[in-house]
Parts: sequence; structure tokens; C-alpha cells
Amino acid sequence: MIMACALTLIGTPPALAATTAPKIIIDSDFGTLNDDGQLLAIAAQLQARGRIEVLGLTVVSGNKWLRQEVGDALKAVERLGIEQQVGVYAGANLALSHDLATIREEQRLHPGGDGYLGAWNWPEPKSDADIKAPPDGPARHTRVRDQHAADFIADSVRRHPGQVTILAIGPLTNIALAVRRHPDIVPLIAQIIYMGGAFDVAGNTTPTAEFNWWFDPEAAREVLRLPLRHVIFPLDVTNTVQIDKQVYDRVVNGAARDGIIARLFKQLNGYGYDGKNGFETNPAYHTDVWDTLTLAYVVDPTYATRSVRRWIDIDTTVGANNGRSIGYATAQPGLQPATVVQRFDNRRFFDFYADGLTAPVPVAINAASSKAN
Repeated sequence: MIMACALTLIGTPPALAATTAPKIIIDSDFGTLNDDGQLLAIAAQLQARGRIEVLGLTVVSGNKWLRQEVGDALKAVERLGIEQQVGVYAGANLALSHDLATIREEQRLHPGGDGYLGAWNWPEPKSDADIKAPPDGPARHTRVRDQHAADFIADSVRRHPGQVTILAIGPLTNIALAVRRHPDIVPLIAQIIYMGGAFDVAGNTTPTAEFNWWFDPEAAREVLRLPLRHVIFPLDVTNTVQIDKQVYDRVVNGAARDGIIARLFKQLNGYGYDGKNGFETNPAYHTDVWDTLTLAYVVDPTYATRSVRRWIDIDTTVGANNGRSIGYATAQPGLQPATVVQRFDNRRFFDFYADGLTAPVPVAINAASSKAN
């Protein structure tokens, strides 16, 4: 587990220092306007302003099954008017080895956590007819790209050596597959920034494991051992950056927004996970932001106000600790160092967050979308 809290400075990696608009791949277990969907909406604004270049959205099972997430992602890029610039690439539907039988045995022997199993909580869609459409309907014309997500990741990294940041905001199966198939890309990846893990705090899905890395612990172990730059946003920091009623109101009442994001944000986040206890019914309600911290860090690493350097491993043994993240304060054989973020500049971040979710859809994006239609 992570020990003492030593302050380290987080700087821009050398490979990105000369790049005014970082190139990113968003690898996501996507939902319409969950934390992944919020990140994409803000990323569209940043791209329109020339602050980032989103190369693609790669999708992996996690929160929901792959087919459902792809349907949500296709509508999202179309809704945002970025479907021509940002392709949606389908990836892994199943974890490398963490199957339902293993999960049930873990639960039987070691109950606890919040019981959230993501995709395993729902039947797997067998066809497009089984996909539940977003509140504003399915995508009208946008189709998933033909290339597998793992191969898209590899090709993008080769096209832009030393320039691509992967935002790993879901289970790490796609990235593990990309490296298994294309090991030559490892030294060409600029950095991977993760929302995942829990070190000095409890897990969420289980008492010891955070959901993203628990869903596919073998993939997490493989990817975190790659010799490249790793930056991690674990529950240790995301637990401290939470949306409250004031931030919620800034988004849903954002005067400049054309309406759709604010309406979806209210509909999908205003009433809590049970549809009853949420911002609209409980003034004291709050919830974590999770994934969007990684995007803020890409555009300005000084949002992170405290971090530590740790050597990271993942427990893949079946049992109570499956998916547990381990951070050592000193170098360990076979492990790679990572920057583990512990605290964030919440005030500045929530200005960034509210702006990204309430700014009007940019003219440049609207024009591109109109031509596509």
C-alpha cells in the first residue's frame, strides 16, 4: 500500500513539451453522460478551441457491455458534432480472464464493497435491437469504425510517435490487447493517464479494489508494468473532488448552453443512482467526478497539487484482494514507477468543468456537422 505522502512536482513529459495541442485517445467504458460522457463533452470543447486533438474514442466493456456503450458513444459524437473528427472504435467485450464464475466465487467468499459490478449487473445485448437508446434517441447516421480499438491505438501511436497520450478511463483490456498484438508501440506512447486504483482508501466494487482495475485485473497488471510514463488518478484523489449542489446548478442552469447537455445532465445525474436521492431532491447530495480529472491534467498538469512517486502492482489472485492496487515507495523488480495524484485544485477544476459542460456548441463544430449531414 502507499505509505508516506511525499510531495513531488508534476511536469509536462518531454515528449509533449513542444506540442501545443496534445494528441489523445480516450479509452472508455462509455455512457451517455456519466463521467466518461462528461469527459467527451468537455474534450469536444477543448478540441474546438485548439487545446487538444482527440484522435479517437475507443470503447471497452466496463460500466455496460460493449454493444451498449458503442451505441451511446455513436450518439454522443453525433450529438456533439464531432463524428467526422472523432471515430468510435469497438474493442474488448470481455476481460482477459476475470469471468462471472470467478466474480461470483469472490463475492461468496468475501462479501463487501458497494456491489457495483458494471456490465455484469445486466444481461449482455445480443443484437442492436437490445441496445437501450439515449434519452434523445440513437445515432442517426454515425457508424462504428471498422478497425478494432486495439489496432487503432497501435496505428495512431505509430503515426505520432512520442506524442499520443492515452486517457485510460475504463478497464485496461483494449490497451493490454494493443500491446500484446503490437509490442513495438510501447516506447512510442507518450504517457498513459489513468482513472483507476485505490491505495490508502477503500475500494468501491470490493473493499480492496476500485472498479476499473477490478473489472480486468490481469490487463491492469500488464499495462501498469509497461516501461513508459504512467500518471494515476485513484480513488484517493477522486474521493476528494465531488460535485455538490452548487456545481450541479452551474451546469444545469448554464445560460450559454444550447440546452441538450444541460438537459441530459439533469435527467441522468439529477436524481441519483436510485432515481430518488439526487441533486434535485436532496440539497446535501454529492457525487464524485472521477474521469474528467484526467482530461484537466492533460491541458494543465498544475491542477494536481500533490502527488507521489510509487511502483505499482495489481493483485490478480482469486479472492478478497483480486484487483487490489499496490503502491511501493521504492523500486521493485518488474514494476514501473508512476505519478500517483493525491490532491487536486478543486476550485480551478470546477471552473474548467462547468465551462466545458455549459459553453455553446462551437461554430466550427456545427459547420463540420452540417457538412456531414
